[in-house]
Amino acid sequence: MSGINGMAGDVQSGVSARERFLAAASCQPVDCTPVWFMRQAGRCLAEYRALREKYDILTMTRTPDLCSQVTLMPVETFGVDAAVMYADIMLPLYALELAFSIDPGIGPIVPEPVRTMADVGRLAGTDPRQAVSFLYEAMRMVRSSLGDSTALVGFAGGPFTIASYMVEGKPSREFPFAKGLIYREPAVWHALMERVTAVTIPYLEGQIEAGADAIQLFDSWAGSLSAQTYEKHVLPYTGRIVDAVRGHHVPVIHFSTGSTHLTGLVASTGVEVISVDWREKLSTVASGLSRPVCLQGNLDPAVVLGTHSFIEEEARRVLDDARELPGHIFNLGHGVLAETPSENLAFLARRVHELSARVPA
Repeated sequence: MSGINGMAGDVQSGVSARERFLAAASCQPVDCTPVWFMRQAGRCLAEYRALREKYDILTMTRTPDLCSQVTLMPVETFGVDAAVMYADIMLPLYALELAFSIDPGIGPIVPEPVRTMADVGRLAGTDPRQAVSFLYEAMRMVRSSLGDSTALVGFAGGPFTIASYMVEGKPSREFPFAKGLIYREPAVWHALMERVTAVTIPYLEGQIEAGADAIQLFDSWAGSLSAQTYEKHVLPYTGRIVDAVRGHHVPVIHFSTGSTHLTGLVASTGVEVISVDWREKLSTVASGLSRPVCLQGNLDPAVVLGTHSFIEEEARRVLDDARELPGHIFNLGHGVLAETPSENLAFLARRVHELSARVPA
């Protein structure tokens, strides 16, 4: 088995972590439940924090050597089945030529928000393969290091989340400008969503070309919308993105929080995997779906701050709840908290593999 990570792939004879991850995503039998963590690339790792003392986030994402280094860190440290690229969901804005920055204490900042048709008209349409060529170079480096042993997850922000940042100008809890645009000037909103979708598709296709095995669509804040609003003003664009990625025979994972009321709509796009946060049982979500879908999740990220015995108890609970699912990828219900002891994540990954191991027939 080639690549840097043999440990996760050795839980059962001859099965690589990459094979395990892709099988689960396709609702196929696995030797044990695959596991990875959102925001595993950095956050709680001492080596990452040392780099952050020298470089800001965007500098690290724009520097292939640093980006690939951080992406690979958790693979060996935690023994996970997938690496996820160290990047920021705002990178497609480089292709739109819309200025932004990342404030570590706040999040994405867009100095000149997009709120009128004229603002939408000023957005550029540069090919992402040129605008963010540094990302694809880093991905090729990671793919080369991983070989066939470990899956590589690429990602993009979902259309509502990206558009809401562009309209609000900064993170928001209530999304007054974005929702106001939807309800007051829907033509402007749809024009903006067209631009976001038009840049997201080639952005993700470039990631697939660079070696991504799966794509996660982080529409983190879609759960703030009612089902009716989501279906009319977001779902068509999500569907187009999903169709484009699936056309390359790469599975799509959809992630949002507080959004179980949207799960049926999300499933209608054809996504292979739906990530569920910790607020609802996986089995309950699965029971409401009209077709087999792999579910991802859904441990409360705060659980990993606890003792090893408590972490194992909660991991067992999630695995037991997922036992009858057609497919399951173990993950947290949201990203790793910065305060999480790294040894707890390594313990969790190891125990998930051990507790879920299937005895060969």
